Amino acid sequence: MSIPDYMQCAEDHQTLLVVVQPVGIVPEESFFKIYKRISTVSQINVHDSQRVLYIRYRHHYPPENNEWGDFQTHRKVVGLITITDCSSGKDWPQTFEKFHLQKEIYGSTLYDSRLFVFGLQGEIAEQPRTDVAFYPNYEECENVEKRIEDFIESLFIVLESKRLDRATDKSGDKIPLLCVPFEKKDFVGLDTDSRHYRKRCQGRMRKHVGDLCLQAGMLQDSLVHYHMAVELLRSVNDFLWLGAALEGLCSASVIYHYPGGTGGKLGSRRTPGSSLPAEAGNRHRPGALTSNGINADTSTEIGRAKNCLSPEDIIEKYKEAISYYSKYKNAGVIELEACVKAVRVLAIQKRSMEASEFLQNAVYINLRQLSEEEKIQRYSILSELYERIGFHRKSAFFKRVAAMQCVAPSITEPGWRACYKLLLETLPGYSLSLDPKDFSKGTHRGWAAVQMRLLHELVYASRRMGNPALSVRHLSFLLQTMLDFLSDQGKLFGDFLSWNLEDTLSQFPLKPGSIATFTVYIKAKLDFSCQENLLQDLNDDGISVSGLPLSSPFRQVIKPRVENKPVNPPETSKVGDFSHVKTLEAILNFKYSGGPGHADGYYRNLSLGLHAEVEPSVFFTRVSTLPATSTRQCHLLLDVFNSTEHELTISAKNNEDLILHAGECQRMAIQVDKFSFESYPDSPGERAQFTNPKQLEEERQQAKGLEINNKLDIFWKIISFQNWEASVEGVLNQLVLEHLQLAPLQWDVSVEGKLCDCDVVADCTVGDPVKLEVKLTNLSRRSIGPFSLTVVPYQDYQNGVHNYELQDGITFVGSNTFYIDTVKPTEYSVCVGALLFLYTGDFYLNIKFHEDSSSKELPLSWFCLPSIHIRAVKPEIQTKL
Repeated sequence: MSIPDYMQCAEDHQTLLVVVQPVGIVPEESFFKIYKRISTVSQINVHDSQRVLYIRYRHHYPPENNEWGDFQTHRKVVGLITITDCSSGKDWPQTFEKFHLQKEIYGSTLYDSRLFVFGLQGEIAEQPRTDVAFYPNYEECENVEKRIEDFIESLFIVLESKRLDRATDKSGDKIPLLCVPFEKKDFVGLDTDSRHYRKRCQGRMRKHVGDLCLQAGMLQDSLVHYHMAVELLRSVNDFLWLGAALEGLCSASVIYHYPGGTGGKLGSRRTPGSSLPAEAGNRHRPGALTSNGINADTSTEIGRAKNCLSPEDIIEKYKEAISYYSKYKNAGVIELEACVKAVRVLAIQKRSMEASEFLQNAVYINLRQLSEEEKIQRYSILSELYERIGFHRKSAFFKRVAAMQCVAPSITEPGWRACYKLLLETLPGYSLSLDPKDFSKGTHRGWAAVQMRLLHELVYASRRMGNPALSVRHLSFLLQTMLDFLSDQGKLFGDFLSWNLEDTLSQFPLKPGSIATFTVYIKAKLDFSCQENLLQDLNDDGISVSGLPLSSPFRQVIKPRVENKPVNPPETSKVGDFSHVKTLEAILNFKYSGGPGHADGYYRNLSLGLHAEVEPSVFFTRVSTLPATSTRQCHLLLDVFNSTEHELTISAKNNEDLILHAGECQRMAIQVDKFSFESYPDSPGERAQFTNPKQLEEERQQAKGLEINNKLDIFWKIISFQNWEASVEGVLNQLVLEHLQLAPLQWDVSVEGKLCDCDVVADCTVGDPVKLEVKLTNLSRRSIGPFSLTVVPYQDYQNGVHNYELQDGITFVGSNTFYIDTVKPTEYSVCVGALLFLYTGDFYLNIKFHEDSSSKELPLSWFCLPSIHIRAVKPEIQTKL
């Protein structure tokens, strides 16, 4: 089963599933008109009984989900209603044949079926039939509801016979083993006479009978069967079906405690006009009657309450059931739907924190590759559930993810209008209002960075859906309300205009008919990162947003980030897909005067509007790092995109030029020396300039980016144009900065006085002692140590195999363990040892740290020692004459 039903709730376990589908060509409006009328008959009282039968209608249901009907009977399609248009008698045989073909899809589970024919009149329509109903048109069909009630009663008769048949103890008969689809191949060849196998069969059948009792309106009997099934299945460790029995127990208990339902609909689930006698209504819940339909006495009610779980136990059993489901990768949909049901119950119980744990688990359940429409539905339902438990900001987050999914790159026709509508719905969750009056001076409500991002997405989405006026309104609102939080590149309205007024004034006064030239220089600096791409935080596999824990509270499975985004854009993409045009506007005000008016102090005003669109030519769409052969170097990887329509060359210091064609994206690897960043700012006077720690950290990060940018010297050039600098300041995130920074502990390893780094091979002679020296320099601001290091020699066979059994090849002069005492800031410590190689070959030394309290409290990146490569050669034999 691969398609989840996000609308599932606990009370659905007592429903019979009926599929309503069109046969042939049926107008959509007409079909849903009849479907709506059919859906109104969602529960009926069974004749001669106080039982209530509940129906769940679907106009689409995947056949593969139907295969799980024995596991949970509410997933089994027991009824099929088809609607068709047929205007002439000659089309009737073909129409009826289509009806039979439709039945074959769910034929193995159907109790009964009906065909509603509209438009056919005459002799065929006048023949009395139980499975076919004829109507002249979609307007003249008054008895549709009555037909549906008769149809449901026929379903009840079959259901009751199956319940009685399977609930009756047939001594001597073997109980069949109920299976889910993926289990069938696992039970081939099992000993069917073993006690363990019989218990498994009995437990699964008990659970199945509990499902049938719950559907048949016998709540007390279902509770008894579920309890018995739990005991039997637990004794044989049948975890999947044990989870199902526990979930059935939870569902029956939820129905008892919350007769109004947990699906969010107000009021009771009983239809108008249906009622119980006053005595039963005061004492019983719907469907809580004995099998013969006779009113239960007080002892029955006590018995039901005894078997029923308490509200607290319901949640504990849900947790246990979900933990069992998580053991089976093929039960992901079952696990997901169980989480959703538990959340709906917890929402009624007003236990928001526990509900959020279930939802967090649901986020990380790995299903098959979902379609874009299914992803949108999933994120929308998660948003709705978070809203229900009062997590408004988390609800807004998932609604925003759903909005971004509407315009995913894989969608041929992105839904920008739907994206914009969903983004508007996220505003309250982020404490954001589009009314400027709500932004009073004083304390700012909400996260300004997220709010600015959201407003920018509204600007972008409104522009993409073809409403530039709305886009300008949102942009104006962004500048009006968020100006204090915008960076220099976000404001975009700095000193982008410059001129030399003296050159112009030197041309005055102007003689009649003369012309003066006033030159305005435009210079705009934009961000070279592609951070404004709306989809940068989304991944086909799920969500990759910082702040969400990567483990499920129930599954405890780490979810890896799958990097499957193509480096090169597809050929169908247009040049400039990554481009973000910025509009800069200014008004130049001139005052001029001349002649008699000038002598009298008069002048004229002239205002000229300037409109400039600035578009970056180069984007760094992604940045990452790779370690280099030297511990003091690393490779900075930049995915560079040429958004122009021309061939472009990009160069960096000590690097070959990279040529990019129009619309092309390539990866550029730059080997850089790691940086020893100073603290920005360091002095108390400088530190006092910043009002909060966040601003101080931003200033430090900006200073680090500036230092890196200055040393990289990245330039881009288009033919016949001068070189232009490309800045990486806005690209480098905190993780990349950490990788580019020299570790505070500097380790230098020397062999015979030769520093071993950058693939250096140290030569030595077999039989001669080799001096090994390890030097630690402490560049941090704290004392570190003591440490213990062990030297482990090995040989690399270059095929993935390492040989550590070198007792006959290498011996240590003294111990192979070094001890480093406490090292104070700016000081260093040196350890010296010696090795003796007994035969020739290439050897490697791996220096390992002993795990102790001193090393555990420091980051692993502080313990980066170079790889030591030593080549032992034969001694030179000197001969004397």
